[in-house]
Amino acid sequence: MSSKGEHQTVPLSVLLKRESESEKIEDPEILHGHASQSKKGEDFTLLKTECQRAMRRDDVATFSVFGLFDGHNGSAAAIYTKENLLNNVLNAIPADLNRDEWVAALPRAMVADFVKTDKDFQERAKTSGTTVTFVIIERWVVTVASVGDSRCIFESAEGDIYYLSADHRLECNQEERKRITASGGEVGQLNTGGGAQIGPLRCWPGGFCLSRSIGDMDVGEYIVPVPYVKQVKLSTAGGRLIISSDGVWDVLSAKVALDCCRGMPPDAAAAQIVKEAVQAKGLRDDTTCIVVDILPVEKPPPPLPPPKKAVKGKLKSMFRKKPSESSSHSDKEYMEPNMVEELFEEGSAMLSERFNTKYPVCNMFKLFTCAVCQLEMKPGEGISIHAGTSNSLKLRPWDGPFLCTSYQEKKEAMEGKRPSGSNDKTLTFLFLFIANLC
Repeated sequence: MSSKGEHQTVPLSVLLKRESESEKIEDPEILHGHASQSKKGEDFTLLKTECQRAMRRDDVATFSVFGLFDGHNGSAAAIYTKENLLNNVLNAIPADLNRDEWVAALPRAMVADFVKTDKDFQERAKTSGTTVTFVIIERWVVTVASVGDSRCIFESAEGDIYYLSADHRLECNQEERKRITASGGEVGQLNTGGGAQIGPLRCWPGGFCLSRSIGDMDVGEYIVPVPYVKQVKLSTAGGRLIISSDGVWDVLSAKVALDCCRGMPPDAAAAQIVKEAVQAKGLRDDTTCIVVDILPVEKPPPPLPPPKKAVKGKLKSMFRKKPSESSSHSDKEYMEPNMVEELFEEGSAMLSERFNTKYPVCNMFKLFTCAVCQLEMKPGEGISIHAGTSNSLKLRPWDGPFLCTSYQEKKEAMEGKRPSGSNDKTLTFLFLFIANLC
């Protein structure tokens, strides 16, 4: 979404073909910086440039990764997610894909990765949780996956602001409130007795004010780890990404955050944004910011043309070549678009929709392999991702993707189709628990 209106979605294959048929486009220069002021010590970041992956014909491609993990009720979930999320993403993508296929496979891999990381962490029986904003930059394509209320914004070189993440606070997300109630949960404020209610909307049982996160095994399965994913292709003019925790966005708008650090290098920009947020309302929460500049590689200026003899303005205009309409139209049709183009966007919490058989790269994934954990299964062992949906009566034995038994149980729990814990929470426990929430 842009502050200056919606942009038409362009198929990824069209964009990549356009790029390959034009002159070679240089990879961007990636500059980054981050800053943080700590209140609870539960914010963590992942900053990795020049990551490598193998391609066909023994080629190697590079990409960059930036992640922000805003923990709550302890730091265990944030630390575990930081240490395992990237490996789970890479393991979810088949080996030796070419660049086009790898970029197209990222959105589905990120969904599988978030769900697997969540389940693996919950098996450790620790009760903390974390929001996640996870960004992968591959050349000029930016892919963002997010759960919770940390956010990622992008300002293009042309000055447009794009929102690349979703806010999963129940207070401001009606669709998530409907999903939770449809799955058997309840949404409401904290009841202090006598009919008085205080604070933001929360999910019950559990009393959590977010609808999506990683971890939080004691809050209930309605809090799902399925991320909102958005993928965009930038113009070669580049721009600036800002990834920040709610300690920033509770105080600053996207425009204010961008304006307060304009012209600064990434390190100084991140520090300035954190400073502005803390000065506005004090250090009430961990406040963290990552700034990433995606820039065209500087080239030496072309040699200056030889000086021309001065010509009076009126005479000069008589001999100036007027562009024809046909040549102008041709230039516009084939020139590199000077805008951000959306490649993919999906925010459903239902795995059957995120792993749809119509997914454009489903044939890149093995048929009898769990779509989440990549466990290889014999024909007949896996359970179709569409089992139990309105399409289940039309299923054929080979209609995948498939889930192993463990992740089928996880899917059913997230959809409210099996019990996920007791509703008996004492008021004392709730107050102690909520005091530790972000």
